[in-house]
Amino acid sequence: MRKAYVEVVAEFSREGQIYPRILIWEDGRRFAIDRILDRRPAASLKAGGVGIRYTCLIRNKQVFLYLEENKWFVEAQ
Repeated sequence: MRKAYVEVVAEFSREGQIYPRILIWEDGRRFAIDRILDRRPAASLKAGGVGIRYTCLIRNKQVFLYLEENKWFVEAQ
């Protein structure tokens, strides 16, 4: 596994919470994040790295999206 760095369109609440809404893959494809199931500090055990892990639902598939410092990544092969 590797870290695939992606672009993310996000909303910010008045309280400073970050809500990712759209994930933009390396090749430019856009995926709407249908729902955020969980948000917690966690490590990526498959690709390495530590940050805030968002458990997202995208097209009925669970995806881990990580915010590591100021960069977003997903685990990819």
